[in-house]
This record gives sequence, structure tokens and C-alpha cells, in this order.
Amino acid sequence: MTYDITALRSQFPALSANTAHFDGPGGTQTPQPVIQAIADALAHPLSNRGQGVVGERNAENIVVEARRALADLLGADAAGIVFGRSATQLTYDFSRTLARTWALGDEVVVTRLDHDANIRPWVQAAERAGAVVRWADFDPTTGELTVDDIRAVLSERTRLVAVTAASNLIGTRPAITEISRLAHDVGALSYVDGVHHTAHALVDLERLGADFYVCSPYKFLGPHHGVLAARPELLETLRPDKLLPSTDAVPERFELGTLPYEFLAGTRAAVDFLAGLDTGATGTRRQRLTAAFAALEDHEHILRTRIDKGLASLPGVRIHSRAADRTPTVLLTFENAATTDAYRFLAERGVHAPSGSFYAIEASRRLGLGDTGGLRIGLAPYNDTGDADRLLAGLTDFLAG
Repeated sequence: MTYDITALRSQFPALSANTAHFDGPGGTQTPQPVIQAIADALAHPLSNRGQGVVGERNAENIVVEARRALADLLGADAAGIVFGRSATQLTYDFSRTLARTWALGDEVVVTRLDHDANIRPWVQAAERAGAVVRWADFDPTTGELTVDDIRAVLSERTRLVAVTAASNLIGTRPAITEISRLAHDVGALSYVDGVHHTAHALVDLERLGADFYVCSPYKFLGPHHGVLAARPELLETLRPDKLLPSTDAVPERFELGTLPYEFLAGTRAAVDFLAGLDTGATGTRRQRLTAAFAALEDHEHILRTRIDKGLASLPGVRIHSRAADRTPTVLLTFENAATTDAYRFLAERGVHAPSGSFYAIEASRRLGLGDTGGLRIGLAPYNDTGDADRLLAGLTDFLAG
């Protein structure tokens, strides 16, 4: 299995600015094939979807191919791929639609580990429907959200369990397959935020058992928009608000207005780029993605280990990412310094490691960090040992100063 980091980095024009990027959880840099795919879509005739003139056919083909690419990436059915402006927008849309099926006294489960985009839409929808919100806690010492934590808040009145596949703040990856099974056992649906998870592990919607799974292509080398995957037959049962003349077909039923065709072309290119990370792999795109993510996980594990060892040798550093199963994402604070000062210090040296709670406000508060959060170090496919060493050297100098 190959992972040529030098060749890979050469395909990211933004890296020529010589910044060491550790802001992957907030959004990745863009490879040239994705940039080119967006430009090509705009450079050729493009109209509203149809089969008449060439512009209509180009738009139709872009949408169809993007659905197929996301289906391969997520182990899903292309007929169940819904596009939206963002994962947050899609979750709000689906929370309003699903809440119509809830009755007074029904229950909705959210977790304190999640990004607020998978908390607040459900809390607000529950309030309007008269449903009860049940909070699943996580252990702030270990960062673990366990199956038992979810089981403790389930009942026969539970209608939905909203849970993250990976914390964007501390990287924790809960046991989604088991959590989905628990939800189904009490007759509830599972809604999984995969925005952070999708960038670091191959997704298999059927194995996860998730009824709904959302992600954002700009977290895995693509452009800015959102994606939701679900079984087409489940989507058929839902009736969202929509314009009268717009199609009622699934999945278009949930896509409001004209789709961003150029971004969908870029997303397909991002999936193809990921499928080519392991240059020795052959077979279907799904098979090549399987090999590519195995190589990517090995690469990120090596870098994460290097960074973890380096951080362990620094005085006054507190690590908050401790779960046994987690993404290559580290949240840290300092005993005698502010993480915002560290962020600025590193930025002056061309190292981007941002500070904040990153919209995971409940998790930050549960960790005892209030709304401030900490310094987050997150890896992406293009990070290399040089980046890691620059980060550690910068932190060493900051703490020494």
C-alpha cells in the first residue's frame, strides 16, 4: 500500500504559501483536480437540469455523477443522497420534518459530545412539538461516550437519537453501530453527524445502521455544501415543506431550489481524488476508496503518534482528547497560558492551529473549558512530518517564552 505524501502535497496549490495547516476539522485545503472540476463545470454550457440542450444535459450528468460518488464514499444508495447548503441546514430541515411525527411527551436524545448543529435543531424542534429532550452525557476525564450512556436515556417514548460519529472537538468516535441498534430496539430513528468522521474513516451506512447520516465535502477536500444519506424508502415516508411546482421525487423532494452544479462537480472530483490516494489500488471506486482510507489512516496514525509524543514532553500541557477510539484530532490547554495566545504565536510562524470551542459548546462546557475551548490540532491527508515538527517547535518556543 503506497502513500506518496510528496506527490500528494504537490497537488494542493494553497500549500505553496508554506503554512502548516492543522485546521482540517474546520475545513481542508483544495487539490487541483477539484479546483479544475469546478472551473470546467462553469466553463462549459450549464443550465437547469434537463435532457434538451447541452447545458441541461451537463447539469443533469453532474448531479447524477455526484450522487454516485457520494454513494460510493458512504456505502449508501445513490437514490438516497440529498444535497443541501450545509450539514447544519440539512439537519434543521429534517428536524422540522421529523418533528411533525412527534406527539406530546415523546422523547428525543441528544448528546453533550456533539457539535451544536446536531443538538440545537433537535432541541428547538422538540420544544415546538412538546417533546422531551433527554441528554446523554460523556465522561470528561476519558472523553468517552459509551453505549451505556445512550442506553440510560432511552425509553419506549424515544423517537430519535442524534449522535456524532466523531467529535469535532476531541475526536472521540462512539460505537455508532451499537447505538443505532439500541435506538431501533425502542422504535427510534438514528441521526448521525458524520461531518468530522467522514474525513478520517471509510463510511458504511448499512454497517453503521444510521437512518440518516450527514457530512460536509469541504471537510474531505471538496467544496462547501452539505450531504445527507438515507435509505430511499425512508425518505419516501417524509413530507417536507416544498414549493408547489417542484418535484416530489426522492431525493429531489428535499433539495430546495437549484443545486450548486459546479460544487457538485467538485465534490465528485474530491471523492475520485481520495480514491486515488493509494496509487496501487484497482477495482471499483468503492474498492479503491477502501484501500485509500486504510493508507490514510496509517499515515495519520503515524503523524498523530509523533505529535502525541512531542506534546507529552512539553511542560504544562493538558490533553483533553483521550478516548481509545478517536480521530487524529487533539484538543489541549495550558496551565499558565491562554490558547488564544498560542494560536497567535503559531500563526506568526506559519502554523495554523486554531483556538476555540468550534461550535461544540456543550462538549467544551462539560470539559470544564466554558465557552472558550482550547487549542485544536487536527490532521488532514496533506500533513507531513515537517508540519508536525514545525508545530511542536512552535509550541516549545511559546511555552519557553
